[in-house]
Amino acid sequence: MRVFLTGANGWIGSVVAQDLLKAGHSVVGLVRSKEKNQALAAAGVTPLVGSLRDLDVLRQAAEDADGVIHTAFGLDMSQINDLAEEDRQAIETFGEVYAGSDRPIVITGGVGLDPSGEPFLEEARPPIIPEFPRASEQTAFALAERGLRASVVRNPRSVHGHGERHGFIPMLAAVAKERGFSAWVGAGQNLWPAVHRLDAARVYRLALERGADNEAYHAIGEEGVAYRSIAEAIGRQLGVPAKSLTPEEAKEHFGPLAMWVAGNGPASSARTRELLGWAPQELGLIADIEQPDYQG
Repeated sequence: MRVFLTGANGWIGSVVAQDLLKAGHSVVGLVRSKEKNQALAAAGVTPLVGSLRDLDVLRQAAEDADGVIHTAFGLDMSQINDLAEEDRQAIETFGEVYAGSDRPIVITGGVGLDPSGEPFLEEARPPIIPEFPRASEQTAFALAERGLRASVVRNPRSVHGHGERHGFIPMLAAVAKERGFSAWVGAGQNLWPAVHRLDAARVYRLALERGADNEAYHAIGEEGVAYRSIAEAIGRQLGVPAKSLTPEEAKEHFGPLAMWVAGNGPASSARTRELLGWAPQELGLIADIEQPDYQG
């Protein structure tokens, strides 16, 4: 297949591209600047300069492809409303191009927090949260209801791997370095699902190859890792102590990250494993963090 991939040089998109190429597909990758073309081309990807705002570019690239995998999303959360609308319009554009065809569209989503501790399932169709109005999967499922071959790959908050610099673990490590200790909240038994990014990449490819048939697939390698274990692993890697904080102390210590640090959100991938024949093969989160050169 000729696959159009947005976010081709991103943390997840870059390994999705490599997994697609290894499986014999060709990849056209969307990048924001010409400076990134050379690295993509050297990796075997055909680069296409543009952004999610360039709807004509997206439309033509989708038209020329046999399927789309959409991993791009802006990083500036202070502009979340604009980013969410940009994302929605991009997905709608893919839908316009593929209307009446069986070409697949695979969209990126995520798993949420669940204070009850019940695992988040693939069958769930959560509403849009006003505070975080990203509507990627809701837009994709709306396309599927209109008869298009659209599906969602949901990632956990920790998509880890060697060289990680911009995800949750590096942010938490930065706080621990600044404060001189790593921390959890209360008993620290709240659960974080996790996946190695190489394992996540295979979920995207398998979802595309299966035909993107109105499913939510969970790229979840570990259903839930106790946050205390994560904090202690960060402390060991940095050589700093780790300790418990009260919820009030955590707000001061973590700032905007406090909600996520204390949040509970186990997620299941049982249906994904059954439908796609997928199983994680890479290091788990704690073993990965404890590698001496984890952040490169």
